Amino acid sequence: METRIDEIADGIFRLSTFVPDIAPPAGFTFNQFLVLGDEPLMFHTGLRRMFPLNHAALARIIPAEHLRWIAFGHFEADECGAMNEWLAAAPQATPAHGQTGCLVSLTDFADRAPRILADGEVINLGRGKRLRFIDTPHTPHGWDAGVMFEESTRTLLCGDLFTQLGNDRALTEGDVVGPAIAAEDLFRYSALNPAMGATIRSLAALAPRTLALMHGPSFTGDGATALSALADDYDRRVSGAVRAMTATV
Repeated sequence: METRIDEIADGIFRLSTFVPDIAPPAGFTFNQFLVLGDEPLMFHTGLRRMFPLNHAALARIIPAEHLRWIAFGHFEADECGAMNEWLAAAPQATPAHGQTGCLVSLTDFADRAPRILADGEVINLGRGKRLRFIDTPHTPHGWDAGVMFEESTRTLLCGDLFTQLGNDRALTEGDVVGPAIAAEDLFRYSALNPAMGATIRSLAALAPRTLALMHGPSFTGDGATALSALADDYDRRVSGAVRAMTATV
């Protein structure tokens, strides 16, 4: 395995590790995102066993000790498994997440006390970079789920939203909704709930220009339309699940 580096928006770098053995023959990517500024932030830590690869990749951009913030989408091994390895490598970095994630998991798991982020709270990284935390409980999964929105580049750090297979490119202007629907059909990874469509449409209202996917290529273009289409598919799934349940009663 190797970790590839690509700049997907001004000052935002995708660190991507491809694992061909997951869902072959297409394979699967695990992506972290570095947002530069006076106080650089990494979104997702990667799996603990991938830390040496990701650490070496980050060092080609900035020294690890320059990191000041470490954040993630929800408490799961690929999102935050290497949290403590990164905290050891970056002695001045602070973990940051929403209130639910901090109170339920992060205050115990992390070797340093986290910053608890309120819904809509902004971390100012300096040099014009501002990251807004947005609670998205159970969307796509995890009570503590959330995303971050970099305001200057209008980049949405999507976490597991739009998860898809393959490793064809780092940044695409093509369809990311169809592949995400196919991955949902395969993995059934989302926690279907009645609020999913509304939650995703609230992200569409941000009108992102870049969607930074944790699994798959980042997308550049009309992010609002892509999010709205994804919300429509989840509404369809939820309605179908409700119909199936009521038909058995």
